[in-house]
Amino acid sequence: MSGSVCSPSVWWKSGTVYQVYPRSFQDSNGDGIGDLRGITSRLDYIAWLGVDALWISPIYPSPMADFGYDVVDYCGIDPIFGTLEDFDVLVAEAHRRRLKVILDFVPNHSSIAHPWFAEARASRQNPRRDWYIWRDPAPNGGPPNNWLSNFGGPAWTLDETTGQYYYHAFLREQPDLNWRNPAVRAAMHDVLHFWLERGVDGFRVDVIWHLIKDEGFRDNPENPDFLPYQPEINRFAQVYSADRPEVFEVIAGMRRVLAPYGDRVLIGEIYLPMERLVAYYGPDLDCADLPFNFQLIQTPWRADAVADLVENYEAALPPGGWPNWVLGNHDQPRIAARIGLPQARIAAMLLLTLRGTPTLYYGDEIGLDHVSIAPERVQDPWERNEPGHGRDPERTPMQWDAGPYAGFSTVEPWLPLSADAAARNVDEMCDAADSILTLYRRLLGLRREHAALSVGSYRTVALGIEEIYAYERCEGEATIRVILNFGGGAHDLPLPKGTAWTVLLSSRAGRAGAREARSVALGPSEGLILLRG
Repeated sequence: MSGSVCSPSVWWKSGTVYQVYPRSFQDSNGDGIGDLRGITSRLDYIAWLGVDALWISPIYPSPMADFGYDVVDYCGIDPIFGTLEDFDVLVAEAHRRRLKVILDFVPNHSSIAHPWFAEARASRQNPRRDWYIWRDPAPNGGPPNNWLSNFGGPAWTLDETTGQYYYHAFLREQPDLNWRNPAVRAAMHDVLHFWLERGVDGFRVDVIWHLIKDEGFRDNPENPDFLPYQPEINRFAQVYSADRPEVFEVIAGMRRVLAPYGDRVLIGEIYLPMERLVAYYGPDLDCADLPFNFQLIQTPWRADAVADLVENYEAALPPGGWPNWVLGNHDQPRIAARIGLPQARIAAMLLLTLRGTPTLYYGDEIGLDHVSIAPERVQDPWERNEPGHGRDPERTPMQWDAGPYAGFSTVEPWLPLSADAAARNVDEMCDAADSILTLYRRLLGLRREHAALSVGSYRTVALGIEEIYAYERCEGEATIRVILNFGGGAHDLPLPKGTAWTVLLSSRAGRAGAREARSVALGPSEGLILLRG
């Protein structure tokens, strides 16, 4: 049996997180782009859904080269989204509904238009020069080493004025800050204080594993497993440009800033193999509270593969480390696009019944699928640099009703809606017993009703059927069994002798409340949640 029982008083362990991409949630002023007042106007929906916290992607002033991940003022709000006063109202209204607010924090890089970088590039002698990462050209005049940008091409851009290259792990408009410089750390800690004082309940830290680079700027080794269809960044193993051992000291410093504010949460974005991912809890659990676990996104959608993943993750967690699970976000194709709508219902049951904190991505609860983006409507700079790898399809507007522009805006949105928006929207689905939205809401309700699902232990149940994954969650005297059919066949599954079970929920409508004893029927692509007794 895996996992220790956790005190439900720690909200981010027993709760659920809902990611809002602000450009695409709700437009309040008729410009086709979502904003803070729009989010505030939809807080009743978020509370009705049954989540505990909303995570808001970047809203800082920005030239929007990467839609807010290129920051010019870490303590402000971009006019596209509103004002600081709008943000304060959002936090107050969220708290009034007992919703926590998690803010995206982007400490790895600023915008090229940030005043800090303007000073840094003014001359080699400028006091802020060392706030960024500069290197002389290679002997041939080219980049200092072979490091690549995550968005394609070299990670170094020559600054003609000073004759040195600056490093950018992403766009050239996003120069990396030098976290080896104590002044940078102090400035960014001040940013954390600024938002903590405004009432935020935690931070999701962007690309946290990138914050420290190799001090010797050694070339990255070639990746022997690289395939031509993969993004260019995969050509080399990022052993010197990211995931350096000194990064844990940096993250622990952030945790120390949060400590006096109580149960605030620090979440780290980390795309690394399992053994490296769990290291980000820190040697004494003093780094990220929740190193984001994206393994479900990257694992083949098969019962055996997912079961092995869960077992391996539970075994890899450090003592006391709290697990977490993610099915999608603003950088990954929608879950329904990856595995289809029938299995997206199974994915919802999985996400919301595994041990650990789940993060939902807006729109997944209504089954948003891949939305085709015509070439003339492409927004994502990565898609422009490396066609076929863009993230626009997972950033399309939330669909609220069957009216013009799906209730998101009164004008054409910044990205298109889905072709089935007239049917795939909150108003059409909220009262439908068989909708995926109803399924999500009932799952979230069960997590709150049954401590076994929110804070209980976990153990795999072997049923001997290749396409079925089953497990139990236990807390006190309560045992809940989850049975998920990853395949297209129907099965009659034996239940333990001498026990009776009640169906709490099926991924199909109409089975809740049924009593089962000797066996239980499971349909194709069906999931069941059973309570013993």
